[in-house]
Parts: sequence; structure tokens; C-alpha cells
Amino acid sequence: MSPGILIVDDSAQIRNMIKLWLESETRFRVCGEAADGIEGIEKALELKPDLIVLDLSMPRMGGMETAAAIRSVMPKVPIILFTLYADSEVIDQARDAGIASVLSKMDQMSMLCSEVGRLVGPH
Repeated sequence: MSPGILIVDDSAQIRNMIKLWLESETRFRVCGEAADGIEGIEKALELKPDLIVLDLSMPRMGGMETAAAIRSVMPKVPIILFTLYADSEVIDQARDAGIASVLSKMDQMSMLCSEVGRLVGPH
């Protein structure tokens, strides 16, 4: 079975774009989506994804707090921070929060697919 990916982003358009890209790679499947950090934590606990793609800036709970909460209960699940704000300060904070990788939304989507593949490997 292909790895299940949870997408947590407040933009429905971005979630849909990520989903289309990941599912075009037949080795991935999106098992769920969430529009903010609180919903992301709930979905992570419910769906037990193999990997989480997480936005930084979201309503109710931002990406760093969401990542820390998920890491505390699901320490082995890799998290990719997919953000417009991928500067060195964000990268340092992400590392401290246990985030496996930080990618800029300004990069090509193929980079996200490659990083997902690297982190969850062939199943």
C-alpha cells in the first residue's frame, strides 16, 4: 500500500495542488486534509499518516506549534514544512520543533514529491 500523506494548509487551493501533485506520483496517496493546526492534530491522530505536509502560517494554530504537538504523540512521523517563509530563522525553528524538512512554496512541486519520496521511501 502506498504511503498515506496528510496535508495541513489553510488554503484549499494549495491543499488541492499538493494532492494533485502527490497523487500523480502513483506511489503516494493523500489520506486526509486539514485547514488549520488544531484540525491537523485531530486528523493526524485519527488517520495515522506516514507523512505530514504542514503550512507555517495558519489560523487557530500555526505550523510550529502543530508540529510540536504532533511530534509529542507521533514522534516517528516525518513532517515537511511547506511554506512561503523558508528563511534561516524558520529553518532553525523547524529543526527545533522536530520537522524533518523545510521547503518553500516558491520551489517547484516536483521538489515536494521528491522530498516525500525520500522521507517515506518505497513501501
